[in-house]
Amino acid sequence: MSQEQTAAQAESKGKQGFRLALAGNPNCGKTTLFNHYTGSRQHVGNYPGVTVDRKEGSIEIGGKRTTLVDLPGTYSLTAYSQEELVARDELSFGKVDAVIDCADASALERNMLLTVQMLEMGMPVVLACNMMDEARKAGIHIDMKKLAERLGSPVMPLVARTGEGAAEIAAKAAELAKKGRREPLLISYGRDIDEALAPLEKRIAEEKILCDRYHPRWTAIKLIEGDAEVRAALAEAAPKSAPDILAFCDKTEEHVRKSLHASCESVVTDARYGYIRGLLAGGVMTQDPGKDRLAMSDKIDRVLTNAVLGPVIMLGVLYVMFWVTFELGAYPQGWVESFFEWLGGVACDAIPEGLLQSLVVDGIIGGVGGVLSFVPLIAIMFAMIAFIEDSGYMARIAYMMDRIFRFFGLHGASVMPYIVAGGIAGGCAIPGVMATRTLRSPKEKLATLLTLPFMGCGAKVPVFLLLIGAFFPERPAFAFFLVLLVGWVGALVMAALLRHTIIRGQGTPFVMELPPYRMPTVFSVVQHMWERSWMYIKKAGTIILAISIVIWAAMKFPELPEEQAEPYNAAIEQLKEKQKSFKEDSEDFKQLQEQIDDKSNELAEEELRNSYAGRLGVAIEPVTSTMGFKWQTNIALIAGVAAKEAVVSTLGTAYSLGEQDPEDAPALSERLQKDPNFSKATALALMIFTLFYSPCFVTLVVIKSETGTWKWLFFSMVVDTIFAGILAFAAFQIGTALWG
Repeated sequence: MSQEQTAAQAESKGKQGFRLALAGNPNCGKTTLFNHYTGSRQHVGNYPGVTVDRKEGSIEIGGKRTTLVDLPGTYSLTAYSQEELVARDELSFGKVDAVIDCADASALERNMLLTVQMLEMGMPVVLACNMMDEARKAGIHIDMKKLAERLGSPVMPLVARTGEGAAEIAAKAAELAKKGRREPLLISYGRDIDEALAPLEKRIAEEKILCDRYHPRWTAIKLIEGDAEVRAALAEAAPKSAPDILAFCDKTEEHVRKSLHASCESVVTDARYGYIRGLLAGGVMTQDPGKDRLAMSDKIDRVLTNAVLGPVIMLGVLYVMFWVTFELGAYPQGWVESFFEWLGGVACDAIPEGLLQSLVVDGIIGGVGGVLSFVPLIAIMFAMIAFIEDSGYMARIAYMMDRIFRFFGLHGASVMPYIVAGGIAGGCAIPGVMATRTLRSPKEKLATLLTLPFMGCGAKVPVFLLLIGAFFPERPAFAFFLVLLVGWVGALVMAALLRHTIIRGQGTPFVMELPPYRMPTVFSVVQHMWERSWMYIKKAGTIILAISIVIWAAMKFPELPEEQAEPYNAAIEQLKEKQKSFKEDSEDFKQLQEQIDDKSNELAEEELRNSYAGRLGVAIEPVTSTMGFKWQTNIALIAGVAAKEAVVSTLGTAYSLGEQDPEDAPALSERLQKDPNFSKATALALMIFTLFYSPCFVTLVVIKSETGTWKWLFFSMVVDTIFAGILAFAAFQIGTALWG
């Protein structure tokens, strides 16, 4: 594709609105910039065929609506991970018109490796030097004008968290997009590679191989580097020419190894870094003597990542986070519970008695309302997690945990998937499983994704909050902390078992960048809190709503045969007749009312036992009774395989069936406290079982997708449930011995 063609294409697109890409290394502030540009005008999905988040949003530049694509954070376009593959695929011809490259101003040499590779592709790039406020404080000076002249591409200052320079950068990117593709950046990679590159580029251009995707020079570079993806694409696009071209590349690789004792890829990378160092030399980037931006972070890390103090402080931080969640969240949680109790009463008055009333009051309000009542607690927890992430402390937690993970046969990079899955509560196993793609070792990746569902994901949190509030109200934060700690211990023990039995293999070294500490902005924390809380709310309003209706139907039908219900109804009628003889405020009247309520609840329990769900719960009760679970709890656990939030919603539905006055009915926690089948030991066993048993359906599907086989899906379902059963049995027996 010629420069004239791309310019004409860009001009045509400009009339409809450009597509700009936002690229950058991890921890460069790219997400903050994306949120600044798009605000709420963004949506998240997955790139087709891969499990990498796809974020897009819309912005207005010069009065025109422009689409902004947030590329996955990556250090290069070398294609060692799905993020790198997705990023460079988006940068191919026709997908985006220009790139805003967000780079850490104090680490330009490292960040600009990605910049140079995009320029080698022929992409119009604006280099946005982010965190300039911190760079200035550290005495770092960058001559933007001189760097732009040397690079042949705009270089502009940016402070993403305040928005300083963001508008100008977006306008410059749109200006570049209007001009179309540029000629690729030409770098000398040394005589050995340059001499091979020229004829290879010429042949690719003449035969138009992959020219609809990439510039011929870039394709030639990737082939000489030995890029597996480009080699496969070459074989598919030009099957006749591919063997000859690949043989030429292999010959070049062999020659370079003999003469330079290095691979072509490493030689090319060294040349790029040499080019970058040349760009930044001669006063382009300087720092005042005696100042170091990382000095303060290093001083803090001497304490926070200390071998002894570090883990103690980490545990203290997590405990405080849970304490604040319970203390602050108790008030709004009570308000939400009161609202749904009021709503149930309104619905009960508005809808005639019958199936529709039961569906709305018991199924929808009782089920979904029970889940939504935990939104305040979860929102507070998400806000604190966002603060920990944005401050840079989350990376330190991963660094410290690596020491422990190695002992159990895992990799330090396994820490982040664990944390994403709910290692600090409130995460989700689905993106956690997806995050394991950053692990290079297939064995470590498999051990990680099979055990991370043991973390306290956001879907399990309502179960823990419910049971802790009902049975361990004395020290709720400590109880919650212990439950999550049990999840970590269980996951690591299972990982060690797997790595010493069916997933044996050598470990790989751990390398991780620790970003400098910074104070998160209120906007960023609120944005992350809202995104995650809204996902939880949407799940409650869609998946949990559907599950609640299905479970309600399963617990309502078939109806109890009339001959079995008659004794209860007759007893209730007799008690009501007796009541008529007494005044409403008399003790006799109140005692009879208690007997009526008891009989009504007995009837509701018998109706539930007779239902499809009840029959299934009763069928497995001989096994689950050893863990303290009765058939009502079994129904909730079965529903939890679809989605863990359904455990709470199903219990809410089960315990609201038969209530005479929903508005005056006690909260679910109070109902569980009054149930003779529930005790502290039962609650403990139920929390343990919920923590470890089969992942939810969607997580199972993602596990299958990541591993490429059904074997590990069924392994997760069956082995995890057996493991959970063993631990729950032990917890129930120990709890019974302790509390009776």
